[in-house]
Amino acid sequence: MRVLSLMMGLTTLAASTVFCASAMANEESQLVQQINQYRSQVQRCGDQGSQELPPLASDTRLVLPANNVGDLQQALARAAYPMVNVQAISLSGPKDAQAAMKAVRESFCRVVLDPQFVDIGVSNSGQDWRIVLARPLLSSGLGDWQTEGRKLLELINTARAQPRQCGAQAFSATTPLSWNDTLASAANSHTRNMANGNFFDHLDHDGRTPGDRAELAGYIAKNIGENIAAGLDTPRKVVDGWLASPGHCANLMNPQFRELGAAYAMDPKSDAGIYWTGLFGTQ
Repeated sequence: MRVLSLMMGLTTLAASTVFCASAMANEESQLVQQINQYRSQVQRCGDQGSQELPPLASDTRLVLPANNVGDLQQALARAAYPMVNVQAISLSGPKDAQAAMKAVRESFCRVVLDPQFVDIGVSNSGQDWRIVLARPLLSSGLGDWQTEGRKLLELINTARAQPRQCGAQAFSATTPLSWNDTLASAANSHTRNMANGNFFDHLDHDGRTPGDRAELAGYIAKNIGENIAAGLDTPRKVVDGWLASPGHCANLMNPQFRELGAAYAMDPKSDAGIYWTGLFGTQ
Protein backbone atom coordinates (compact mmCIF):
# COMPACT_ATOMS: atom_id res chain seq x y z
CA MET A 1 0.00 0.00 0.00
CA ARG A 2 1.29 3.47 -0.75
CA VAL A 3 0.72 6.59 1.29
CA LEU A 4 -0.45 9.76 -0.43
CA SER A 5 -0.77 13.27 0.87
CA LEU A 6 -4.14 14.85 0.18
CA MET A 7 -4.99 18.51 0.71
CA MET A 8 -8.64 19.00 1.54
CA GLY A 9 -10.34 22.08 0.10
CA LEU A 10 -11.78 24.63 2.52
CA THR A 11 -14.66 25.75 0.32
CA THR A 12 -16.98 22.82 1.02
CA LEU A 13 -20.46 23.77 2.16
CA ALA A 14 -21.14 23.29 5.85
CA ALA A 15 -24.00 20.83 5.30
CA SER A 16 -21.85 18.79 2.95
CA THR A 17 -18.98 18.84 5.45
CA VAL A 18 -21.21 17.47 8.20
CA PHE A 19 -22.49 14.71 5.89
CA CYS A 20 -19.00 13.69 4.80
CA ALA A 21 -17.67 13.73 8.35
CA SER A 22 -20.58 11.58 9.50
CA ALA A 23 -20.11 9.16 6.62
CA MET A 24 -16.38 8.88 7.29
CA ALA A 25 -16.95 8.35 11.01
CA ASN A 26 -19.42 5.60 10.14
CA GLU A 27 -16.88 3.94 7.83
CA GLU A 28 -14.22 4.21 10.54
CA SER A 29 -16.43 2.58 13.17
CA GLN A 30 -17.38 -0.13 10.65
CA LEU A 31 -13.71 -0.92 10.09
CA VAL A 32 -13.11 -1.19 13.85
CA GLN A 33 -16.07 -3.58 14.09
CA GLN A 34 -14.78 -5.66 11.19
CA ILE A 35 -11.29 -5.88 12.68
CA ASN A 36 -12.75 -6.99 16.01
CA GLN A 37 -14.96 -9.55 14.28
CA TYR A 38 -11.86 -10.85 12.48
CA ARG A 39 -9.96 -11.09 15.79
CA SER A 40 -12.84 -12.91 17.52
CA GLN A 41 -12.35 -16.03 15.38
CA VAL A 42 -9.43 -18.37 14.87
CA GLN A 43 -7.58 -17.15 11.77
CA ARG A 44 -4.78 -18.38 9.55
CA CYS A 45 -2.14 -15.71 8.91
CA GLY A 46 0.74 -16.85 6.74
CA ASP A 47 2.10 -20.04 8.28
CA GLN A 48 0.66 -19.30 11.72
CA GLY A 49 -2.74 -19.60 13.35
CA SER A 50 -4.22 -17.13 15.81
CA GLN A 51 -6.26 -17.56 18.98
CA GLU A 52 -9.69 -16.03 19.52
CA LEU A 53 -8.89 -12.52 20.74
CA PRO A 54 -10.95 -10.01 22.74
CA PRO A 55 -11.95 -6.85 20.87
CA LEU A 56 -9.71 -3.82 20.61
CA ALA A 57 -11.03 -0.75 22.44
CA SER A 58 -11.52 2.42 20.42
CA ASP A 59 -9.39 5.25 21.79
CA THR A 60 -9.74 8.74 20.35
CA ARG A 61 -6.09 9.49 21.21
CA LEU A 62 -5.11 6.99 18.53
CA VAL A 63 -7.20 8.66 15.81
CA LEU A 64 -4.43 10.44 13.88
CA PRO A 65 -4.72 12.22 10.50
CA ALA A 66 -4.90 9.70 7.68
CA ASN A 67 -3.16 11.98 5.20
CA ASN A 68 -0.42 13.37 7.45
CA VAL A 69 1.99 10.62 8.39
CA GLY A 70 4.45 12.14 10.85
CA ASP A 71 6.37 10.81 13.83
CA LEU A 72 4.01 8.34 15.48
CA GLN A 73 5.55 8.42 18.93
CA GLN A 74 5.56 12.22 19.03
CA ALA A 75 1.93 12.30 17.92
CA LEU A 76 0.91 9.95 20.73
CA ALA A 77 2.96 11.90 23.23
CA ARG A 78 1.06 15.05 22.24
CA ALA A 79 -2.20 13.10 22.64
CA ALA A 80 -1.10 12.00 26.14
CA TYR A 81 -1.34 8.31 25.30
CA PRO A 82 1.22 6.49 27.51
CA MET A 83 2.08 3.79 25.00
CA VAL A 84 4.55 0.94 25.35
CA ASN A 85 4.22 -0.35 21.83
CA VAL A 86 2.41 1.01 18.80
CA GLN A 87 2.06 0.16 15.15
CA ALA A 88 0.32 2.07 12.38
CA ILE A 89 -1.11 0.78 9.11
CA SER A 90 -1.48 3.28 6.27
CA LEU A 91 -3.68 2.41 3.30
CA SER A 92 -4.29 4.35 0.10
CA GLY A 93 -6.99 3.26 -2.30
CA PRO A 94 -9.80 1.48 -0.37
CA LYS A 95 -13.07 3.26 -1.05
CA ASP A 96 -14.87 1.98 2.05
CA ALA A 97 -14.46 -0.05 5.24
CA GLN A 98 -15.06 -3.34 3.48
CA ALA A 99 -12.28 -2.69 0.95
CA ALA A 100 -9.97 -1.48 3.73
CA MET A 101 -10.63 -4.66 5.71
CA LYS A 102 -9.78 -6.76 2.66
CA ALA A 103 -6.42 -4.98 2.42
CA VAL A 104 -5.82 -5.48 6.14
CA ARG A 105 -6.52 -9.23 5.91
CA GLU A 106 -4.27 -9.65 2.89
CA SER A 107 -1.28 -7.55 4.00
CA PHE A 108 -1.47 -6.79 7.73
CA CYS A 109 -3.05 -9.82 9.39
CA ARG A 110 -0.07 -10.27 11.72
CA VAL A 111 -0.51 -6.75 13.07
CA VAL A 112 -4.24 -6.88 13.80
CA LEU A 113 -3.97 -10.43 15.20
CA ASP A 114 -1.15 -9.52 17.59
CA PRO A 115 -2.50 -10.18 21.12
CA GLN A 116 -0.34 -7.50 22.70
CA PHE A 117 -2.44 -4.68 21.22
CA VAL A 118 -5.50 -3.61 23.21
CA ASP A 119 -6.49 -0.19 21.77
CA ILE A 120 -7.26 1.05 18.26
CA GLY A 121 -7.88 4.30 16.42
CA VAL A 122 -8.99 4.58 12.79
CA SER A 123 -9.09 7.67 10.59
CA ASN A 124 -10.28 8.03 7.02
CA SER A 125 -9.86 10.84 4.50
CA GLY A 126 -11.23 9.99 1.07
CA GLN A 127 -9.42 6.81 0.09
CA ASP A 128 -6.66 7.24 2.67
CA TRP A 129 -6.85 5.25 5.90
CA ARG A 130 -4.75 5.12 9.03
CA ILE A 131 -5.15 2.34 11.58
CA VAL A 132 -3.20 2.74 14.82
CA LEU A 133 -2.93 -0.17 17.26
CA ALA A 134 -1.26 0.29 20.62
CA ARG A 135 -0.58 -1.15 24.03
CA PRO A 136 -0.52 1.34 26.92
CA LEU A 137 1.68 1.32 29.97
CA LEU A 138 0.50 -1.11 32.62
CA SER A 139 -1.00 0.48 35.70
CA SER A 140 0.42 -0.47 39.07
CA GLY A 141 -1.45 -1.75 42.10
CA LEU A 142 -2.22 -5.38 41.28
CA GLY A 143 -2.13 -7.80 44.15
CA ASP A 144 -0.63 -11.28 43.99
CA TRP A 145 -1.86 -13.73 41.39
CA GLN A 146 -4.32 -15.44 43.73
CA THR A 147 -5.87 -12.15 44.86
CA GLU A 148 -6.41 -10.99 41.29
CA GLY A 149 -7.53 -14.47 40.24
CA ARG A 150 -10.27 -14.40 42.87
CA LYS A 151 -11.30 -10.95 41.61
CA LEU A 152 -11.73 -12.52 38.18
CA LEU A 153 -13.92 -15.17 39.81
CA GLU A 154 -16.13 -12.51 41.43
CA LEU A 155 -16.57 -10.63 38.15
CA ILE A 156 -17.27 -13.83 36.22
CA ASN A 157 -19.90 -14.89 38.75
CA THR A 158 -21.54 -11.48 38.48
CA ALA A 159 -21.69 -11.97 34.71
CA ARG A 160 -23.07 -15.53 35.06
CA ALA A 161 -25.92 -14.23 37.22
CA GLN A 162 -27.52 -12.52 34.20
CA PRO A 163 -28.84 -13.87 30.88
CA ARG A 164 -26.39 -13.09 28.10
CA GLN A 165 -25.97 -13.29 24.35
CA CYS A 166 -22.55 -14.61 23.31
CA GLY A 167 -22.42 -14.01 19.58
CA ALA A 168 -25.22 -16.11 18.09
CA GLN A 169 -25.60 -18.21 21.24
CA ALA A 170 -28.01 -17.25 24.03
CA PHE A 171 -27.30 -18.22 27.64
CA SER A 172 -29.61 -18.13 30.63
CA ALA A 173 -28.37 -16.96 34.01
CA THR A 174 -26.52 -19.80 35.68
CA THR A 175 -24.96 -20.86 38.97
CA PRO A 176 -21.77 -19.24 40.31
CA LEU A 177 -18.40 -20.91 40.02
CA SER A 178 -16.37 -21.86 43.08
CA TRP A 179 -12.62 -21.39 43.44
CA ASN A 180 -10.48 -24.47 42.96
CA ASP A 181 -6.85 -24.40 44.10
CA THR A 182 -5.76 -27.19 41.74
CA LEU A 183 -7.16 -25.39 38.70
CA ALA A 184 -5.58 -22.19 40.01
CA SER A 185 -2.18 -23.87 40.22
CA ALA A 186 -2.49 -25.09 36.62
CA ALA A 187 -3.64 -21.64 35.48
CA ASN A 188 -0.74 -19.97 37.26
CA SER A 189 1.79 -22.33 35.70
CA HIS A 190 0.49 -21.73 32.17
CA THR A 191 0.29 -17.98 32.69
CA ARG A 192 3.89 -17.80 33.86
CA ASN A 193 4.99 -19.93 30.94
CA MET A 194 3.29 -17.54 28.51
CA ALA A 195 4.80 -14.46 30.15
CA ASN A 196 8.32 -15.85 30.53
CA GLY A 197 8.25 -17.66 27.19
CA ASN A 198 6.69 -14.71 25.34
CA PHE A 199 3.89 -16.66 23.66
CA PHE A 200 0.10 -16.58 23.68
CA ASP A 201 -1.60 -19.91 23.11
CA HIS A 202 -3.71 -22.60 24.75
CA LEU A 203 -1.09 -25.11 23.63
CA ASP A 204 2.09 -24.75 25.67
CA HIS A 205 5.63 -25.27 24.42
CA ASP A 206 5.52 -28.92 25.55
CA GLY A 207 2.41 -29.51 23.45
CA ARG A 208 0.08 -29.78 26.44
CA THR A 209 -3.57 -28.72 26.24
CA PRO A 210 -5.61 -27.14 29.08
CA GLY A 211 -6.98 -30.62 29.85
CA ASP A 212 -3.46 -32.05 30.01
CA ARG A 213 -2.31 -29.33 32.40
CA ALA A 214 -5.33 -29.76 34.66
CA GLU A 215 -4.77 -33.53 34.81
CA LEU A 216 -1.06 -33.13 35.57
CA ALA A 217 -1.97 -30.80 38.43
CA GLY A 218 -4.28 -33.49 39.84
CA TYR A 219 -7.68 -32.32 38.58
CA ILE A 220 -9.70 -35.18 37.11
CA ALA A 221 -12.23 -33.41 34.94
CA LYS A 222 -15.45 -34.16 33.13
CA ASN A 223 -15.24 -30.76 31.43
CA ILE A 224 -12.38 -28.30 30.99
CA GLY A 225 -12.30 -24.91 29.32
CA GLU A 226 -9.73 -22.13 29.23
CA ASN A 227 -9.78 -18.40 28.53
CA ILE A 228 -6.56 -16.45 28.08
CA ALA A 229 -5.86 -12.74 27.70
CA ALA A 230 -2.83 -10.50 27.24
CA GLY A 231 -1.94 -6.83 27.58
CA LEU A 232 -4.83 -5.99 29.95
CA ASP A 233 -3.90 -4.67 33.37
CA THR A 234 -7.04 -5.17 35.49
CA PRO A 235 -9.44 -8.08 36.07
CA ARG A 236 -12.31 -5.84 34.95
CA LYS A 237 -10.72 -5.24 31.54
CA VAL A 238 -10.03 -8.96 31.16
CA VAL A 239 -13.61 -10.01 31.92
CA ASP A 240 -15.09 -7.21 29.79
CA GLY A 241 -12.91 -8.38 26.90
CA TRP A 242 -13.98 -11.99 27.36
CA LEU A 243 -17.66 -11.03 27.50
CA ALA A 244 -17.29 -9.15 24.22
CA SER A 245 -15.73 -12.16 22.49
CA PRO A 246 -18.26 -14.89 21.56
CA GLY A 247 -16.00 -17.86 22.25
CA HIS A 248 -14.66 -16.54 25.54
CA CYS A 249 -18.14 -15.44 26.59
CA ALA A 250 -19.53 -18.92 25.89
CA ASN A 251 -16.90 -20.50 28.15
CA LEU A 252 -17.62 -17.97 30.86
CA MET A 253 -21.40 -18.58 30.72
CA ASN A 254 -21.27 -22.36 30.23
CA PRO A 255 -23.56 -23.92 32.88
CA GLN A 256 -21.61 -27.20 32.72
CA PHE A 257 -18.63 -25.57 34.44
CA ARG A 258 -18.66 -25.56 38.23
CA GLU A 259 -15.18 -24.39 39.27
CA LEU A 260 -12.51 -21.89 38.29
CA GLY A 261 -8.85 -21.25 38.89
CA ALA A 262 -7.27 -18.07 37.55
CA ALA A 263 -3.97 -16.23 37.58
CA TYR A 264 -1.94 -13.47 35.97
CA ALA A 265 1.80 -13.11 35.37
CA MET A 266 3.99 -10.24 34.23
CA ASP A 267 7.29 -10.13 32.38
CA PRO A 268 8.53 -6.74 31.11
CA LYS A 269 10.61 -8.47 28.45
CA SER A 270 7.53 -10.07 26.87
CA ASP A 271 5.56 -8.47 24.05
CA ALA A 272 2.31 -8.07 25.98
CA GLY A 273 3.81 -7.46 29.42
CA ILE A 274 0.98 -9.19 31.29
CA TYR A 275 -0.91 -12.43 30.67
CA TRP A 276 -4.02 -14.01 32.23
CA THR A 277 -5.50 -17.51 32.35
CA GLY A 278 -8.93 -18.58 33.55
CA LEU A 279 -9.26 -22.37 33.76
CA PHE A 280 -12.85 -23.64 34.03
CA GLY A 281 -13.67 -27.18 35.13
CA THR A 282 -16.11 -29.75 36.44
CA GLN A 283 -14.95 -32.83 38.33
